[in-house]
This record gives sequence, C-alpha cells and structure tokens, in this order.
Amino acid sequence: MAKTTKKETLDPNNNSKTKVFKSWEMSKQHKTILGCLLILFSIALLVAFVSFYVYGQEDQSAVLELSNRTEIVKNWLGKFGAYLANLIVYQGFGLASFLFVRLLFLSGIFLILGLSARKLKNIWFWDLFVMINLSVLLGFFATSLPELGGIIGYELNLFLQDYIGKTGTLLLLIFGLVIYVIFKMKLSPEKIQSFFENNKKEITPVEDNSITDNSSISDSAYNLEEFAVPEEEEIIEEPVVEKIPEFKLSQFEINKEALKPTINHASEINLDPISKSLPVEKVAAVPVTINEDFVIEAASEEEVVEENLAARLVSDFGLFDPTLDLSNYKFPTIELLKEYSTGGITINQEELEENKNRIVDTLRNYKIEIAQIKATVGPSVTLYEIVPEAGIRISKIKSLEDDIALSLSALGIRIIAPIPGKGTIGIEVPNKTPTMVSMKSVIGSAKFQEAEMELPVALGKTISNETFVVDLAKMPHLLMAGATGQGKSVGLNAVLTSLLYKKHPAEVKFVLVDPKKVELTLFNKIERHYLAKLPDVEDAIITDNAKVINTLNSLCVEMDNRYSLLKDAMVRNIKEYNEKFKSRKLNPENGHRFLPYIILVVDEFADLIMTAGKEVEVPIARLAQLARAIGIHLIIATQRPSVNVITGLIKANFPARIAFRVTSKIDSRTILDTQGADQLIGRGDLLYTNGNDVVRVQCAFIDTPEVEKITDFIGSQKAYATAYLLPEYVGEENGINLDIDISERDALFREAAEIIVNAQQGSASLLQRKLKLGYNRAGRLIDQLEAAGIVGPFEGSKARAVNILDMHALDQFFNNEENN
Repeated sequence: MAKTTKKETLDPNNNSKTKVFKSWEMSKQHKTILGCLLILFSIALLVAFVSFYVYGQEDQSAVLELSNRTEIVKNWLGKFGAYLANLIVYQGFGLASFLFVRLLFLSGIFLILGLSARKLKNIWFWDLFVMINLSVLLGFFATSLPELGGIIGYELNLFLQDYIGKTGTLLLLIFGLVIYVIFKMKLSPEKIQSFFENNKKEITPVEDNSITDNSSISDSAYNLEEFAVPEEEEIIEEPVVEKIPEFKLSQFEINKEALKPTINHASEINLDPISKSLPVEKVAAVPVTINEDFVIEAASEEEVVEENLAARLVSDFGLFDPTLDLSNYKFPTIELLKEYSTGGITINQEELEENKNRIVDTLRNYKIEIAQIKATVGPSVTLYEIVPEAGIRISKIKSLEDDIALSLSALGIRIIAPIPGKGTIGIEVPNKTPTMVSMKSVIGSAKFQEAEMELPVALGKTISNETFVVDLAKMPHLLMAGATGQGKSVGLNAVLTSLLYKKHPAEVKFVLVDPKKVELTLFNKIERHYLAKLPDVEDAIITDNAKVINTLNSLCVEMDNRYSLLKDAMVRNIKEYNEKFKSRKLNPENGHRFLPYIILVVDEFADLIMTAGKEVEVPIARLAQLARAIGIHLIIATQRPSVNVITGLIKANFPARIAFRVTSKIDSRTILDTQGADQLIGRGDLLYTNGNDVVRVQCAFIDTPEVEKITDFIGSQKAYATAYLLPEYVGEENGINLDIDISERDALFREAAEIIVNAQQGSASLLQRKLKLGYNRAGRLIDQLEAAGIVGPFEGSKARAVNILDMHALDQFFNNEENN
C-alpha cells in the first residue's frame, strides 16, 4: 500500500483534484543496500578492467558470442567482465575508465554514511571532466594503442585534429588542465608566490639558530616576552569581569596617577561598555590595554587628518556648480497650476454602507461568510477589504467578480485576492462621484517636495489618498499603454511637469518624439532650456518618423561616449561620475564634462514601429538594455499594447509599466502580464507596476493651459545659446561611398542599373525579385548604384530616388564613364 505524506493524513477532507503522492524518499536501510551494491560493483569493475589489460584483446572475440556458454574467456569476472571491459575501456575512455571505479566506490560510501549529495555531485563533475580530457590526451600521444585512450578518446582526438590541427588540440588540452588546476585545486599565482615566500621564511630561522653567540640568546628571550603578551590579552577580553582583579599591582611597577590621563583620553573613543566601567586600578594592572588604546588613538587621528585634507582641497577650489550658466534660473511656481477640486475627498456615508451591504449579501448568497470588512475611500475608487471566515477559498470569491459588479450596478470592479502584504481580499469599487486629482495638489505635497530622488515623478494619488511618487532613475525605463482618450497624454504631461518642477535645466534634458505633431508642441518654448536635438535639425520636437531613426542612433552614440567617460573616470554610474566631476577630480581638458540626465519620450510608439520597424526597435532595445547607468531613460507610450508593437525584447527591458484602461484582457496581459487594466474606469485611472506589486493610482490631471503657463514661465527666462546638442549621426548608407573603383563593381551592375531606371524605383527588394539574388548581393548593388550616382541616398522606409530618367540617359552615363 502506498505511503501517504503527512499533509494528506492531516487533511482527509480535501476535495481538490490533487493526486495522492507517494513518499519516494529512500530510507536509511535502502541507502545502505544501494551503497553496498555500488561498492561491490566498483570492485567488480576494477577486477574486470585490470584483467582486460593483463590479457589484452584475447577475450574480444568472445564478447560477440555471450550466448555461447562453451566459449572460454580469461577475464577474472567471466564473460560479463569481458563485456563490461570491452564496452567501457576499449570502446569507451581507455585508462581513464578507472575513474568510474572511484566514482562508484565514493557514491556507495556517501550513501552509507549519509554525506552531502552536493559534494558528491562536485566529485562526479570533475572526475568526468578529467576522464574526457585524459582520454583525449592518451589518444593524442598513443595513437597506435587505442586501448590507452579508448575509442572515444581516439575518435575525439582525430576529430579535433581535423579542425584545429595537432597544435590546436594540444593547446586545448593544456587549457583543460589550467581549468582543473584553477577551479579544482584552487591554485592561483598568489598562492604560488606565497608558497615560495613561506619557504624562504622557514629557511631563514634555521640559518639564524646556527649562531650561538650571546646576542642571539638575548633576542630569543625578547621574542618569548612578546609571545607572552597575547595570553594576557585573551584574559582581558573575556566577558567575565571577575577574572581581571586577579592581576595584582605588585606584579607591575606602574604609576596609577600617570595612567589616569591616558585612560580618560581612551574613554573618549568607542570602547566596550565593560571596559569603560572598570576602575582605574583594574585597567592599570594590565599594560596590554594601554598599548591597544594608543593604537586605536593613532588610527582615528590619521583618518581625521585625511578627511580634513580632502575637505580643505575642495574648499580651496570649490565644488563645480553645473547651474552657474543659468544661476538666476527660477523654478516654476505652484501658482501656475490650477486647483480643480475643493480640497479633500467627499465621503458619501450612505453609498459606502449600501455597497458594503450588497457585497456581504452577494457573498452570503454563495455561502461565503465575512468575518470583517473595511472601506478605504480614494479619489475615484473605494477599496473594500474583507476577511473571509476560515475555510473559504480565495478562488471562489475571485470567480464572483461579475456577480458583485452586477449587484453594485458598478461600471467595473477589480478583485485583489489577496492584497500583497495583508491577510485580506480587496474589492475595488468605482465611486459614483469621483474626485479629480489636480497636479497642484500632487506637486505641492510634502512627499514630492521632500523626495530625495534623482528623477522624482508624481503620478497622482493612490486609493488611500497618498501622493504616489516614483523615481524614474530607478525604474529605469517606463512603458505606458492605454486606449484612446484614457489619459496617456495627460500622464506624459504629468511626468514632464514633475521633472520641470524639480530639476534645473543643467541637470536634465528631454528628447521628445511626437508623431501626432500636436501633443508635445507646447514644450517647444523651453527648447534652449530643457530639450536636446541633433545639430542639423531645426525643431527639437521630432514629428518626422525618418528623423527619429537618426535621433535614436545618435542617442546610442551618446551612450557609447558616456560609457567611455565612465571608464576613464573609473566609476560605475552617472551619479558617481557627476559627483567626481563636481569635486574637480576629473580634468575637462581630457574630455570630461558634467553629464545631464537625458529622457527620451515617445508619444505613439506603434506608429514608429509601423513605419520604420526594426530600424527603430534595435536602437530602442540597445538603449533600454545599456543606457540606465549613464543617465539615459526611456518613456514610451502606445495606444494598443499588441505583441508586434511591444515585443518581448522591449518588455524585458521595461520593468516599470503604466496601464490606463484598455479594451481587452489580452491587452492588459500584454502590458502588465496580468489582467485588471480592462476593468479600469478611464479618465486617468491607471495601474502601475515595477515588476512586483500592482498599484492603482488616479493620475493627476494637468490641462493644456497649465502646461502653456509653465512653458511660458520657463521660456521667458535666460536660456542657453542653443538646445543640448546630441552627437552627429551619419547613417551607414548615407555616409559611405562603396565601390567607387569601376573595376570592383558587380558583374550584374549594368543589368541592375537598367532594371532600376526602367522601374524608376531604387530598392534592393526589386533587384532580388528581378535578378533572383540574395539580400546581401542586392544590397551591395544598391550601394554601388548610389556611389555611381544612379540612385539617391537612403530615406528610411521610402524607396530611393532614381537620378537617371530613361535608358537613353543611362547609355550616355556609361559612355561617359568608358571615355573617362
């Protein structure tokens, strides 16, 4: 009869579909039997392997006729031993197969004694590693004797030599030896050096002891006194205070009065409380304590001096201030924002009581009793926390989501089962009269004003009416999604406004991408304060999808340049680098400069993917993977979070996500990896996650006139001469001239030119279809046609312009080339 686990015995009434599990853990008796079997089998293998090498290949013919009982073999383990030896030694690993004997023997010992299985796994791994390397090594040096390396070693050796030659095979074997020595034997250059140094030290005293003059005797006596000190030291450091008075003053000729200043001085540093409480007589009786006090005193003075020198160095030159260029800059005032609500949340007691009764009645109809219920009123949603009676399944309550919504006549409810960090189940019910959260109330909150964050962003207020502030620098990138009209653009304005109220123009720069051309245009007024752009672009806010590709690639160049600066400065992130630069430890003449944060904001990412595809996705993925340490952060918004827009590569690098209301559960799972966004009520109602819990927030509302007031206030002040210039990026297909030499042109160059001119369309795909070429050769032909001037430069998703209008002009072109 199968033995059931303890859990199943205690819970016989469990009606779940879980099957009855059997206890497969081996008892001690079973382990002992298996261990003995492995040990005996290892001995049998040893006998078979040794006899194989004693009698050579005499038994090999008999191996093929194991069923013939009259066949005689010389192996000491009989036909079975001859078969095993032939299989494991000759056709296996040769001499290295003896390691199998060791492995099986040790496995048996480990099972019998109940030793660590982890250590046994380590032994198996390294022995198999040595077995393979030794087999190949024997196959390398003894090619005429396959019994030494075995068929596996012999064949592996020949395989390696066919591809990397004898020298490469030998180097590979040496590398395997190095791996074993370093990881298994734990040998390192430092250990070798210390070994020789220790040997040298051991030799030196022997030579000194050979000298028997009076000076050596006196030195040895002095050393014995030194060795006696630690014994007294150990006695003093014991926690039992009563042992200390055993030392009498008569043993030491020390003046107590002379020691008092030293002891008082020592009490100023952090000593053990027991040592502080001892009388002067007890401490003075032990000279070792005095020596320790002096040592600690010297160390503390040294550290203080070093700190004073560093502080004086900074004070002489002063910390670098990146805001000096705009030292009179004034941050926007809170009066520029409008207060939309009367202040506070209006609590409708009747509505709360009615909803509570309906929830309790609905659950009671399904035989679910409630032990406790509590309501937390938020701006737009009220959270009812319920504690069900014991024995009620959470899944049963969660399945009643639609029934509870029906009884409450609510737009849509959301059940959190259970609430993270609490032993309750949450039911979020929309308020009949939601309260608008103004940007003014969020910006003016103490939580935002006192936030000690690099890039603080105030999103809105939670259900408990607390201001929700997050750090963009720690996200490190933000992905926003939501259907049209649910609050994405307002959310972007809230993020940008938060940073404008907290960061100086020298500390942060924005790269704004707005395919809609109307959402972010108001920020044009602060171009020379906060925006970044390419050197040859007129407008800082990018509305042309073709220019987005160059901007993204330019940000990748900026990222690589910044990483080079961090490498030279020997720091790990932008915060450490800027602190080092402010302390004037980095020389601007070596290219070092203060690095502001750069925030890329894309309002409609799906439109970019549709028009540019991989040309946008690749630099976005690169920035998302690498740019966090050097202060480049991405905020991407899209209407529909489909998998062809938000790919797995992008999602993996955007742990922080904001979901406004979406139309389906599939979209909710795409953006949040869970459902819930389809049950939001819209108008700024959002779910925020950073890879852990999902938080419901009512986004702060900021209207267009408010944004206009803020940008006017900033734009009217003194600004930089130009916007922050990103590195110039020259596209791969714009900046290179391939195959200018006519002799290096493709054999199909003229035919390709005729196809392009006839079609008046310059694209590699056209050449692929007409000439039946691969993509690489068609791409090279296009590059050669561009270098010759037949087609124009690369223009993103558009086809290249054809500069030659007809075949007659093309013939003239080739005639001119031949004459030249």
